[in-house]
Amino acid sequence: MEEDFGGHRGGGFRRGGMRGGGFSPVKVGEELDVTIEAVGEKGDGIAKKKGFVLFVPGVKQGDNVRIKITKVFKKMGFAEVLGPATGVPPTESKEESQGAEAQPEEEEQSEDTEEF
Repeated sequence: MEEDFGGHRGGGFRRGGMRGGGFSPVKVGEELDVTIEAVGEKGDGIAKKKGFVLFVPGVKQGDNVRIKITKVFKKMGFAEVLGPATGVPPTESKEESQGAEAQPEEEEQSEDTEEF
């Protein structure tokens, strides 16, 4: 009888659900634009990405800012403000942003070629 109860209760459903709920849609180093939805008890701004809570110090409710993710946990993360929101799509690392910067140069070269 204990096996049935223990198997049902500890069958991994709750644990699996917690793991699924702990998925982070952000990575350390990623940069993205957010709107600060609220300010927490300790004064940090609260933003969300796909329901994932991000704490951002030094902001006010309603601020639109560009942030960089500094720490990621199962249910929340922390970020620092880089400046005002830019409208630029999120970047995951410096390497990717450098690759993105190289693309316009290539486009400029192809535009120069097309003009001749």
